[in-house]
Amino acid sequence: MSFGLRNIARPQVALAEMHRVLRPGGRVVICEFSKPPRALFRTGYGAYMRFVMPLVVRATSTDPEAYDYLAESIRDWPDQHTLSQWMRGVGFTRVAYRNLTAGVVALHRGHKPADEAILARTAQRTAPRRRPAAATPSKDPS
Repeated sequence: MSFGLRNIARPQVALAEMHRVLRPGGRVVICEFSKPPRALFRTGYGAYMRFVMPLVVRATSTDPEAYDYLAESIRDWPDQHTLSQWMRGVGFTRVAYRNLTAGVVALHRGHKPADEAILARTAQRTAPRRRPAAATPSKDPS
């Protein structure tokens, strides 16, 4: 998936669905905007998104509001580590990412285990936890 996960209302649910439909042994690759890891570049990129891009958009676009959304959605999107944790949390293994363009974009990848024992462990880890039902007092028929 490229530049789309960020636009989904519940991205963790979407990741879980990707994991569900992926064949055992399959791989998912997600290309998405991210946070540059170096502070100086992150600051410069943030300034570009806040000040330069709006000027360019106003001069060239017929729909500047779309670019306002773009800047907001990129700013609000989590960093590489967080997205990797989300992927692990829904059961993907061998999760890794590679920063592209100094971290402005990151390519994440993960695998759905083919081994049944690993699948069982990840299913246990990702299954919703249920609290035991409270004991209800029984009525004495006497």
